Amino acid sequence: MNNYKVTNFETLTKKMNEMRKAQEIFATYSQEQVDAIFKAAAHAINENRVLLAQEAVAETRMGVIEDKVIKNQVASEFIYNKYKNAKTAGVIKEDIGEGTVKVAEPIGIVAAVVPTTNPTSTAAFKVLISLKTRNAIFLAPHPRAKNCTIHAAQIAIEAAEAAGAPKGLLG
Repeated sequence: MNNYKVTNFETLTKKMNEMRKAQEIFATYSQEQVDAIFKAAAHAINENRVLLAQEAVAETRMGVIEDKVIKNQVASEFIYNKYKNAKTAGVIKEDIGEGTVKVAEPIGIVAAVVPTTNPTSTAAFKVLISLKTRNAIFLAPHPRAKNCTIHAAQIAIEAAEAAGAPKGLLG
């Protein structure tokens, strides 16, 4: 897990540079590549929803495991099903009559705060949406939930990398 932690300005700068390079590569991916990565990450989170819920409750001493399992499922399976067919790469809309073309472009690096109240489901949701839109993501977990937040993000990003995402998209 230490590869995902930033503890000083030097490691922050190094990580940001790594993330920019990875995101520049990711920005060139086709819709089919993005969809495969998004699917792999969502399924990995969903497969680990119970473990992540247990870790969140144990670390934060907040919430009910069963409720957090449901939140992790919503943040993974439901989000996947809602956005799996959404176009997020290249031309996403063309209006011949108006003569307009709408092209989806990533923004680069997304900065995301993750609360102690829903650390695993929030991390999962934000990582998945960033992957679907070809962005890198830098998570700032609450200090009382950093380990379970990092673990949720790690599960998603490792599945994404196994499906072809460039290494270094997560900080």
